[in-house]
Amino acid sequence: MIEVDGGYLESGGQILRTAMSLAAVTQKSCHIFNIRKGRPKPGLAHQHLLGIRALKELCQGELKGDELNSEEIWFTPGEIQSRDIQVKIETAGSITLVLQTLILPCLVAPEPIKISFRGGATDTFFSPSCDYFRYVFLRTLERVNSKKIAEIEIKKRGFYPEGGAELEVKFFPTTFRPVNLIERGPIKKVILISGASELLKQKRVAERQVTGVREILGKFKLPIEEKIEYYNTRSPGSQINIIGEFENSILGVDNLGKLGKSAQEIGKEAAIEFLKEAKSNACLDKHLADQILPFMALAPGKSQVTVSEVTNHCKTNIWVIEKFIGGKFEIKDNLVTWLPK
Repeated sequence: MIEVDGGYLESGGQILRTAMSLAAVTQKSCHIFNIRKGRPKPGLAHQHLLGIRALKELCQGELKGDELNSEEIWFTPGEIQSRDIQVKIETAGSITLVLQTLILPCLVAPEPIKISFRGGATDTFFSPSCDYFRYVFLRTLERVNSKKIAEIEIKKRGFYPEGGAELEVKFFPTTFRPVNLIERGPIKKVILISGASELLKQKRVAERQVTGVREILGKFKLPIEEKIEYYNTRSPGSQINIIGEFENSILGVDNLGKLGKSAQEIGKEAAIEFLKEAKSNACLDKHLADQILPFMALAPGKSQVTVSEVTNHCKTNIWVIEKFIGGKFEIKDNLVTWLPK
């Protein structure tokens, strides 16, 4: 039984998601305590419960302590099976955070797995946007593994506070290959994906977000492509993603509309953050850095990536991964190396 202190360092939900998914993949039981100890409301929130219960269903495991606000769970995984999973989220919980719990087991399943979401948010605070998940995270994994690993169909977007999204993901099993992303090469293009609720179309929110981005990035004469979208949603909201495609890697940032802040300002914030990531010369942005770590550790042999910043999220994920997989991460400046035993 692997003991995992959920109050370690960053002390958020990422410890739970990483530990549970690695337990399923490695077939090792775990006991997680002090869950989300560092949060204003510790313990399991609704979206965490849905993620770990879906994982239990996926691998026919045993799960104890899975109750709302619980700060302690015990998980014994069974064999991962190929089955379609239905996830119903009655809040505006993040769909992408639930997917972070499920993606690793799905990719080592014997056959493709389809996960259908009803409810929840595709784009919400403190989690990757759905476009970041599919155009930065998934595409990076597909580049590394040289094959398609997922298909995502967004049937309906969901924003805070009502949620109400509808989405389907199909994962295709793969064999993990070593991750070697050190030199990103020259930039090929920058893609702007700006979207908002139909409720905000008259105010041209999606277009104004792009205007804000161009006010910042226009000085650098970058090859920019735009995609502007409006969605039928329960709650008004907007999102913008900036995706930089380089010869060897993909950088991404996202931002969400906020009350009391103009759409142009939302775009400017995203552009400033993108420039900060780009100036690091790293292959991975600070958010992708911690998300890619489990795939490095599960691949055979040595893996190396350059990251724009080694965050506490990154350090926390390293601590969890090393509990389940034999090997060690080494950090030197912005270079992260996985060395298997």
